[in-house]
Amino acid sequence: MTAPLPLSARAVAPDLARGAMLLLIALANVHLFLPAAPGVRGYPDAPGAVGGVVVFAQMLLVDGRAYPLFALLVGYGAVQLARRRDDGRGAVRLLRRRGAWLLAIGAVHGILLFPGDIVGAYGLLLVLLAGVLVRGTEVTLRTVAAVGVALTVLIGTGTGLRTGGLVLPSVAAPAFGTAVRLHVGEWLAGTVSSALLTAGMLAVGALAARRRLLDEPDRHRRLLTRAAAGGLAVAVVAGLPLALAAAGWWRPSVAVSALLGLLHAVGGLAGGVGYAALFGLLATRTAGPVTGALVATGRCSLSFYLAQSVVFCALLPAWTLGLGARLGVPGAALLALGTWLACVAAAVALRRAARRGPAEVLLRRLTYGARPAGSRADQAG
Repeated sequence: MTAPLPLSARAVAPDLARGAMLLLIALANVHLFLPAAPGVRGYPDAPGAVGGVVVFAQMLLVDGRAYPLFALLVGYGAVQLARRRDDGRGAVRLLRRRGAWLLAIGAVHGILLFPGDIVGAYGLLLVLLAGVLVRGTEVTLRTVAAVGVALTVLIGTGTGLRTGGLVLPSVAAPAFGTAVRLHVGEWLAGTVSSALLTAGMLAVGALAARRRLLDEPDRHRRLLTRAAAGGLAVAVVAGLPLALAAAGWWRPSVAVSALLGLLHAVGGLAGGVGYAALFGLLATRTAGPVTGALVATGRCSLSFYLAQSVVFCALLPAWTLGLGARLGVPGAALLALGTWLACVAAAVALRRAARRGPAEVLLRRLTYGARPAGSRADQAG
């Protein structure tokens, strides 16, 4: 059985992207804990003056952009993992086993803490698409990417409409038991829909990994530069109309809102590619404590993704301290930023202690079996 990759042999760019991505994920998730009357994309219908500015910025740069990046990196990492196997069949089995355990971890996370969990969806996709990711032809992967992206864009038409209710009703549940019962249905529905929405970007990430775009960013600098500039430009331009609506500065009709949702989805996919390319470029040009801290965070991304939910759930839902009812969008964004910074600090401490994140250690043991030989610092999740 293939052992995990030593940290010293890992490509920097994917881990750098994962570390920065966790901030985007925190910002994308935290507003779902606010029980205010929802408007567009789960943001409060009346965010206020400062809140409107925050919503506007997040709609352009974060909302619908973080999870496509996450999916791309999952697909990229799947091919990296499979590349270390000599036989395709063994790699498929290994990837499916990893996906099954991710699905199980996502279920625990989603039912006990945050039903907006995305780990389970990616685990489900790895189970279903492992053969395609490992042994599929270029044409097959391109087809999955095209169909998945088209599906994401079509579903995006509905995301531009005002929700008319809380995206996650469980955040207003008065007791933990009630919240857990609601979490079951929310997580199941969210896992299936998220898998449909992100399958295309998973395949895009696999295609990028086959070309080693982030493993060898120096060789692909021109392509990455174009992808970063073009992808982020499309993300901003395509997201602008719905951002105006979400901020409360424009009230489009239902038909127009559906069109804006479609544009927002297109911008999100482009933004995911743009961010991945941007971090690939940064990995070739920067070296120092900031880059090192982000890379360390990215190498513990599963642990810190789960840790964010622990913090948010401890503070915000009605079934815990209920602070979500008092925080507006700006306060929630500051909480997300503070939580991410704490995760970065913890990642640096773990690196100095030559330790991995607890979730990475667990997933590694579940995937590979017995603890592989080597030092603690040399084992990758």
